[in-house]
Amino acid sequence: MNEVPNSTAFADKEITLPAGHQPVKVGRIGVLLLNLGTPDGTGYWPMRRYLKEFLSDERVIEEPRWKWWPILNLIILTVRPARKGRDYATIWNNEKNESPIKTISRSQAEKLAERLKDEKGIIVDWAMRYANPTTESRILALKDQGCDRILLVPLYPQYAAATTATACDHAFRTLMKMRWQPAVRAAPSYHDDPAYIDALARSIEQSLAKLDFKPEKIIATFHGMPQKYLEKGDPYHCQCQKTSRLLREKLGIADERWLTTFQSRFGNDPWLQPYTDKTVESLAKSGTKKIALVAPGFSADCLETLEELNVENRHIFESNGGEKFAYLPALNDSPEGIDVIEAVVRRELMGWI
Repeated sequence: MNEVPNSTAFADKEITLPAGHQPVKVGRIGVLLLNLGTPDGTGYWPMRRYLKEFLSDERVIEEPRWKWWPILNLIILTVRPARKGRDYATIWNNEKNESPIKTISRSQAEKLAERLKDEKGIIVDWAMRYANPTTESRILALKDQGCDRILLVPLYPQYAAATTATACDHAFRTLMKMRWQPAVRAAPSYHDDPAYIDALARSIEQSLAKLDFKPEKIIATFHGMPQKYLEKGDPYHCQCQKTSRLLREKLGIADERWLTTFQSRFGNDPWLQPYTDKTVESLAKSGTKKIALVAPGFSADCLETLEELNVENRHIFESNGGEKFAYLPALNDSPEGIDVIEAVVRRELMGWI
């Protein structure tokens, strides 16, 4: 068989293919940032599609399908889309017609790409586990651009089966359908990474300096999960506690002034405790007048921080006697936030670059 060059060279690589073979692009490295997801709009049907995909994930809801299906489809997806749509509308980025997590995720990818521009042959992209842009579409796009190696970076500092694992599951399902798979790595959790703790501490110090009051209590609030997931062996609770301890120590804040809580519980089963909303209410009723909340487990601000923490919990605190309330922003696409992502990515790309 006569062979002729029929390829595009990337990163000093070129392969020779048989005549008539489709061009093949190789030699590049893809970095794919992964976050939770967002509805495409605040109306009933976009919200319903998003919630159905999210709440149908067996990593998220570990209930028997026969039990969960009627609850989800006949009750939750009937009433919850409209209510959550109203919540999303309060934080929606109307200029871009998207939720903040999508705006921030795009910016994180763009700023990381700028940080890595001197590394030859790296392409940075971003995707969501639920809704758009889909993980599958971005993996295929990276492969089409010549990425024969892809680093998956779930932007969850603390590992949980319902976040990190399902993000990787979704990526692996895409690989299962590919004739020619890229080599893939998945970045591990970075809950105790010095770069992460340092960046959080710097960000919190900057936010506290902008306040016109000194909080009597600072609450580090993490997304909750059912208690039974911890009992089944999920490391999430332990990693959250370690992050919180390291962060408090880095900031030099006294133990009695720092609290660790869990938010966003759903359903009737016990979740990780203490609950954020109950703690905020209790502090206000017991005479605490000034508090600040920070959410170290969120790499980007979203509904759970901008609406649940900064609106709902603010209302709880102020309506029960509290006077000064602050939510300290997530790392987002700040220089500190990109410092963390860059540190994780450069570490996990060792041997590839």
